[in-house]
Amino acid sequence: MGMMKPLPLLTLLFTLSFVISPALTDPFSGFEADQLPIPQIDPPVQPAGYAFAIWGLIYGWLVVSAVFGLVRRADAPGWDHAREPLILSLAIGTPWLAIANASAIWATVGIIAMAVFAIAALLRSPAADRWWLRVPVAIYAGWLTAASFVSIGSTAAGYGLIWDQTGWAYAGITGAFLVAFAIQRRMPGAPEYGLTVIWALVGIVVANGLDQVWISGTAVAGIAILALVAGGGAARAARA
Repeated sequence: MGMMKPLPLLTLLFTLSFVISPALTDPFSGFEADQLPIPQIDPPVQPAGYAFAIWGLIYGWLVVSAVFGLVRRADAPGWDHAREPLILSLAIGTPWLAIANASAIWATVGIIAMAVFAIAALLRSPAADRWWLRVPVAIYAGWLTAASFVSIGSTAAGYGLIWDQTGWAYAGITGAFLVAFAIQRRMPGAPEYGLTVIWALVGIVVANGLDQVWISGTAVAGIAILALVAGGGAARAARA
């Protein structure tokens, strides 16, 4: 028997450490009032609480993907190409909750790095085994894209940089939309990425409602455009 290749095993190990980490860390539902000079309690850039339930789907599907990859695709070069940045994202993600409970700035730096590596893994993912690798990575990368801009908006508003929390809500929604639009156009075969960002934007609409009608309207505009782009990608993926 040949020696087991390290990347499939490392992918599984870091996936498991990432999934287990919330059980070993204090819960995190946003930055606490004492973490920022200007407390950010329910900032308008943050989706409603129910939207974070998507982590259950992300955790479960990443574990299934990692196990399948180790057992059935240990020698697949296409998988290895995507595994390299995915491992880096998961390695940063494992201590992220502990970091977020300690420092808003470092949490923001960390989640941006997680998102960058997750997007790199998505861009490298092979078209084959779409449901086993590309789809779970797309959902993971999509949520991290949105979460990065939530963290940027909350932290920047918390330090009084340029705008208040309303201004940073517009900036965060716009930033998340622009990145998602660019990635979705480049990866039409992964509509799940755009759909996950839409999930986050819907959460922002639910959180703000008519109380912040222009913020909600900005999110709705992003939802509509991303739905068209992701829908076109879904149609092409279905025909493939």
